[in-house]
Amino acid sequence: MLDAISLLACLACAQAAPVATPLAAPANGMAVDVELVLAVDISQSMDENEFALQRAGYVEALRHPDFIKAVRSGTTGRIALAYFEWAGTVRDDAVIAWQVIDDAESANAFADRIEARPFRSFRATSISGALAFGTELLDGAAFEAARRVIDISGDGPNNIGLPVTMTRDAALAKGIVINGLPILISPSPTFSHLDRYYAECVTGGPGSFVLPIYAASEFTTAIRRKLILEVSGAPWADSWPVRIDAAAPIDCLQGERDRRFFSDPFFPELDR
Repeated sequence: MLDAISLLACLACAQAAPVATPLAAPANGMAVDVELVLAVDISQSMDENEFALQRAGYVEALRHPDFIKAVRSGTTGRIALAYFEWAGTVRDDAVIAWQVIDDAESANAFADRIEARPFRSFRATSISGALAFGTELLDGAAFEAARRVIDISGDGPNNIGLPVTMTRDAALAKGIVINGLPILISPSPTFSHLDRYYAECVTGGPGSFVLPIYAASEFTTAIRRKLILEVSGAPWADSWPVRIDAAAPIDCLQGERDRRFFSDPFFPELDR
């Protein structure tokens, strides 16, 4: 359980960081098969090579014929897609607002917008802030969808902002499904079980899944398969089973505890 000092520290961190304002989708009530938010880690723990691989993975996945086929095979034949990049917070220039994807042209246009973004990173890792921002994006969307999904990637635990389980549980209470893409290409020596952390502390909801990436060569295929399953709503375990070894329980507050050990919890250094 989070003690009073830790909670005050988390609240102070959350209030200190400048955040973007989610943009609402046009109020047209269009029916789509799924509202999907892509939340992509750009914290400084990611090196330039990982940035490039992650960016290319999303761009190639959105352009792939199998992804377009999955979109077109739904009940309405279209989805609503939004994208943002996050680290210690989410900034206004890191958000690509809602767009309807219903064919190769619209999917390629969205991929072009991601590809054109400059590479940029900043400090800290607030998974909780990313989940809260993704939830706001979904709450502001004006589509009619049977499913709402946040797809979050990252290479480290939550270490700033509110405890990740608080924002995770708040999103789940609204019927949002959270899927995770933990990146373990260069795992931290002090936090090597990020896959289990994502499974126990970050993701949830009916049919949710965690897809760990252990090697650079896995990025493109993994992201494509993940997006196809999120769009189609197919059962994850039946389509591409992933095993995460069970061991001792994960401490969902380890990231926050580690950060407190190295810095003043009331005045964390942020790249503002």
